[in-house]
Parts: sequence; structure tokens; C-alpha cells
Amino acid sequence: MNDYHSSANDVFSPSQELDRSGSMSLGNIPVSPQGPPSDHGGAAVDDVVNKDQTPDADTTSPTQTSGPSGANSEQLKQVSDVLTSEIGIVTLLNRLKQSIASAKEFALFLKKRSSLEEDHANGIRKLTRTTQEVMRRPDHRQGTFGSAYEAMASTHERMAENGIEFAKELHQMHDELMELAGAAERSRKSWKQNGLSAENKVAEMEQTMRKSKAKYDSLAEDYERVKTGESRQSGKMFGLKGHKSAQQHEGELLKKVQAADSTYHGHVQSLQAEKAQLVSTTRPEAIRALQDSIKEIDAGISLQMQKFASFNERLLLSNGLSVSPIQGPGGQGSASQRSLRQAASSIDNEKDLNDYVTAQYRSVPPNTGEIKYERNPALNPPGSSSQHNPGGPVQQPAAVVQSPVSQTPPQGGFSGPQPLGPGSRTSTLGLGPVTGITGGDSSFPPTDDPRPFSQPHNRSFSQGNMPVQQGGPGQQFPGRGPNQQQQQQPAPGQRYGNGGSISSSGPPQLGALPFQPARSPPQQSGPRQVPHERSGSGVNLGQGAPGAGRSPPPYGVSSHPPPGPGPSGPSKPVFGLPLSRLYERDGLAVPMVVYQCIQAVDMYGLNVEGIYRQSGSMAHIQKLKNMFDTESSNPALDFRNPENFYHDVNSVTGLLKQFFRDLPDPLLTLEYHDSFIAAAKQEDDTLRRDSLHAIINSLPDPNYATLRALTLHLWRVMDNSHNNRMNCHNLAVIFGPTLMGTDPSTAIADAGWQIKAIDTILQNTLQIFDED
Repeated sequence: MNDYHSSANDVFSPSQELDRSGSMSLGNIPVSPQGPPSDHGGAAVDDVVNKDQTPDADTTSPTQTSGPSGANSEQLKQVSDVLTSEIGIVTLLNRLKQSIASAKEFALFLKKRSSLEEDHANGIRKLTRTTQEVMRRPDHRQGTFGSAYEAMASTHERMAENGIEFAKELHQMHDELMELAGAAERSRKSWKQNGLSAENKVAEMEQTMRKSKAKYDSLAEDYERVKTGESRQSGKMFGLKGHKSAQQHEGELLKKVQAADSTYHGHVQSLQAEKAQLVSTTRPEAIRALQDSIKEIDAGISLQMQKFASFNERLLLSNGLSVSPIQGPGGQGSASQRSLRQAASSIDNEKDLNDYVTAQYRSVPPNTGEIKYERNPALNPPGSSSQHNPGGPVQQPAAVVQSPVSQTPPQGGFSGPQPLGPGSRTSTLGLGPVTGITGGDSSFPPTDDPRPFSQPHNRSFSQGNMPVQQGGPGQQFPGRGPNQQQQQQPAPGQRYGNGGSISSSGPPQLGALPFQPARSPPQQSGPRQVPHERSGSGVNLGQGAPGAGRSPPPYGVSSHPPPGPGPSGPSKPVFGLPLSRLYERDGLAVPMVVYQCIQAVDMYGLNVEGIYRQSGSMAHIQKLKNMFDTESSNPALDFRNPENFYHDVNSVTGLLKQFFRDLPDPLLTLEYHDSFIAAAKQEDDTLRRDSLHAIINSLPDPNYATLRALTLHLWRVMDNSHNNRMNCHNLAVIFGPTLMGTDPSTAIADAGWQIKAIDTILQNTLQIFDED
């Protein structure tokens, strides 16, 4: 900005510069002593006016008749003849009209140019600030490249400021020109009325005088004929009637001639006086005023043209100095005055790479020493040495195979399910923090306990007594540490999804419903039995019974043992599998992908405008999908860290919607699709809500758990609708077909009722599900 204003006082010479502190008007625009180069006729006009006002035209001084260089005597004479004639005022009025039109057109050009410059400068400034904010994020290069980029952005910032200042100057010039043109136009209208009225009056008097003279001449001619007797020879008596004699007729004509002579003489005298007044006073005043207006507006246009040229030069000079500042005596400038070329040349890619790698030195894991095999003494024969046997087979330590079930969970682990009293079936399917994924050695960084998603919620139709968990209601399942986690499971005939509750130290798990420790008496199965088989033949350490299944592991931990030293384990797809299959395999009430997506949106997306409506990056969504299909417990899928989803929460919402669309059976199931549609058609709000509530309670346990977590999450989204603009209806439009599925034969007819059903569920979230 200092560059742009540095030469503000050097634009014009004192004799040519207008007063820029105020607006340009008629009273404060000094005229150059010599005038614009194109105004050679101005001196001639002054000479004519002064010449008409002097008593004796021959006494005009030489300085009054001498014009500027380039205006010869012939041209001055022609100018004088035009301005002193009847067309002088009309000529100057037309010339002033041209100047006014030119001033308005130039002002319009300046206004449009100012608007373009302002838009361009504002666009550059907005772009610069946006790219600066993005480049300052930790996921972009820093070091010398970051410094050079900052210098480049600062250069553009200064150029944008120069452009904004240039636009302001042009807008001010536009206002001054419009004010000048308005004043000139008002002056022109005034003198057009006053000056032309005097000219028209003289012309009318001259016409009247000519008519009276013609009448006077005609009567005189008739009188002459009567005197000479020509009228009798021609047989015409010139109006003689009856008995009038020639003498009487001659006397009458004489009187008429004398009256016409008097009238004609009076008209001539009046015309002479009026014309003298016009030539001596009215016309010179009008010509002088019009001349001043023309000079004033022409001088203003010329000055604004000079200012426009100067401002353009200053803008280019300021931008040039911003790109390449003038260096000091030694050819070196300060860091803030580096040229754009110097900033670009200062990038050291090798140094940036080394600095980044060096910064990760503190994260290098400690050296554990050389890896070697140590044989367990228990495997040696009695009396033999426990020396290393190079040729012996590699065996796992016994502790790895037969580790007892720990009674105390590791720090941050998930608690197991708790028993419920008889007569109730609750859906305690909240989601807790993703901690304790691998026992005490968690792969995710510890954070504060997030808000759980739910509290116990009774299903009205469920019956049956719950098994009593060994160790009391406060017992927790241990996290899986270095040894393989092993837990107990009741017989396969036990009812699937019989209930569970939240422990006092962790989130609930649906997987605990049929998987309580088997020390309690066998429970009677309810009316809806779903057999549940576990693949594999594990060892139940609590009972020693072979083939007994294991309880679901903590949230995010695979139910399969970790791979050994051999090839990596098989891929575990998540997308495209039924919820029941995911539950049987992973033991998670809500799939890990749903939990992570909800967690990310709760942390980073509740105030994002258009959340769930905006589409994320398809490339990011596909990458995240492949990662979940490969290993959903990968630490890189911890969405508490926004780097893991590329700082794009819209990609997370797209991933969540993609998961529900890929389900073979929709979340609300095809079995109950018609029931949901019929319930949505109920006109009574309470009846519609209760009907949908009853159907939701009939959903399979994994579907119910996932729906509950999603609905409570969408309730939190709606609670922030004043920021994200996503109200209940907007979310229902998005999730209606996604959660209920689409049948091509009835898609159009059911679309509105699907939205109505989801809208009702979301509106009555706290009546259908218990909030935390």
C-alpha cells in the first residue's frame, strides 16, 4: 500500500492538478493557464465577446486579438463570424452537448473498470487467504517451501490491496465526472432557454417588420396609381364604390399609406433596439457562459484522463515493486522484501525432506536387541540342559495357549454385558470410545471418554429371564493383550439376542445378550429363536468344555486370533454383508464402520452446513471402504484423528450412506417394509408414532442397535440445524430410501411414505429411544 501512495503528490504539476480533497464541481476546478491543447478557439471566442463589448472595435489591443500559436488570422476571423452571428449560441450549445456526452461515457467506462478491478482484487485476496489457511495445515509441506509460499501469498495480498485502491480512485473519478457533467447540463439548459429566447424574439420582430414593410409598399404603389390615373385605364377603381369620386379615393389611400408608414417605422425602431440589445448584451453573455461551461468540462475530462493514465502507471509500478522490490545497496533485501523470484529460488527440497524426517526421530521405537529363540525349560527332559537346540521345532510358550481369563480389564477397555432381571428385554446398544482394541496396548491414542450413544431402552414384546453373569454385575471382560482372549459362551440352543445392559465402566454390547458365562442354569428360549453357531473349535477355559464358543471381544477387536508369523490373515469384508453376519463374525452391536463415521460427524461435522447432503470425494470414500474391507480394526481407521479421513467429513458421511446402501437387506429390513409403509400412512400422529415404535421393537437385534445409534446421532445433527441447515425433513429425504431400500416396482409410490416414516422416527427419537 505504501508503494501505491508513494508518489501521490507527484502525479501532476501545480498548474494542472485539481483539488482532489473535494468532489469535482463547477466552482473548484481551476483551468490551466494555457488550457488544453485542443482548445485553440477559446481565445478567439474571448476576443469576439470582448470586442463586442468595447465601445470602439478598432481600439482592441493586440493582446486581445492575438490567439494561441497555431490559430491563424483566417481561423480567428471565421470563429468570430460564427459566434457573432445568429447561429453562435446554437453552435456552442451543440458543442457543449458533445462534451457532456463524452464526459458521461468516460465516467461510465471508469465505473465499469473500477468494478472489474474491485472484483479482480477481491478475488485475488480471497484466494490468497484461502490458500494460506490451507497451506498452513500440518498435512502440507512446511520448511523452506512453506516460507516461499507465504512470501508468494503476501505478494499477491499486496497486489490485491493495490487493485482495491486503484478501483477506489477510479470510482472517485467517475463521481467527479458525473458531477461535472450534471452541472454543465444544467448550465446548458438555462442558456438554451435564455439565449435562444432572445434570438427567437429578434427573429419574430424582424418577420413582423418585413410584413409591415410589404403592406406599406403595396399601399404606396396603389396610391401612386390613383394619382397617375392608371386605375381608370385598366378599368379598376381600387375599391371605389358608388358615387365616390377619384379625389375621395385618393384621399383614403393617402391616409392608409401614412398609417402603414408609421407602423413600419415603429417596427423598424423596435427591431433596431432589440437587436442592439441582443448583439451588445444578451448574445455575448450567453456565448461567454457557454464558452466557460465548455472549457470547464473539457478541462475536467482532460484532467481525469491524465489522472487515469497516472493511476495506471502507479498500479503497474506498485505491482512491479511488490513482485520485485528495490534492493538495498548490497543487493540484498530483508526477508519481508524478498522478490518473488528470490522466494521461489530459496526452496530447498533436500533440506525440507531432511527436516521432516528428523522431526520424526523422537517417534523411533526403542531397539529391543537381537531376536533369538529361547527354549522354555518346561520342555526340556529332566536333568537336561536348557541350551538352545538349533534343530528343534519352534513352539509357542504354553502361557500363550492356556492363559486364564483375567478378572480385571485393562485400562480403557470395554466392559462386558451385564445380566438383566426377568421380564424385560432391553436394547442397551450404546457405543463407547474405541479404546482397549488390543488390550492394554491400545493402537489408538487415549482421549477423554466420549458421550455414549444410548441408555437402556425396553422392548415391549420381549420376555424371558436373563442368565446371571459370573463375578457379579460389575465384572468386565478383559481386553485382549499379548495372549489370546478367551471367554465363555452358552450352548448354541440359547435364544439369540436375549438382552444386555451397560456396565458401570464402559459402553454396552449387544453381543452379550446370548453370551453370558455358562455357570447359570440354562434359560428357556423365547418365541423368536435364532440359532447362533461359532465357527472353529476353541477351548473354554472357564469350563473346559471343547467346542464352546467365545464371548464377543471388546469393541473393534476381531473375534479371530491374531495371525502368526506366517502370511497375513484373510480379508474381512464389511460392505455388502448382512448385519447379522457382521455381528456373528465381529461380535459388535453396531458395525465398526458405522461407529467410526458417527463419531467423526459428532466431533467435526455437526456445524458443517449441508452435512449428509454434500457429497464427499469418491476417491476418499473408495479408499476408506477398501481399508474397512481389509481390516476394520486398523489404527488408521480411528476417525477421532481427522487426518485418517483426509480432513473431509463429507467423505465420512458418504461412506456411511454407502454402507447402508450396500446392505443386502436394508437396515429396516424388507420383511417389515410394507409394515413401515402402512404405519406411515396413518393420519394420526400418535398412532403413526406408536405403530412405527412397535415395528422397530420387532427388528432383529443388530438392526435395532444400529438404527438406535444412527437415530440418536441424527437427533444431534437436527439439534444443530441452526448451523448445518439440516432439519428433520431434510435428513428424512436423504435417509428414507437408504434405510428402507427401494423396490423398482414400487419405488415411486413408496418414496413419499418412506420419507414420512423416517421423518416420524426422527421427530420422536426421544420417545422411541432413550437418550443418554
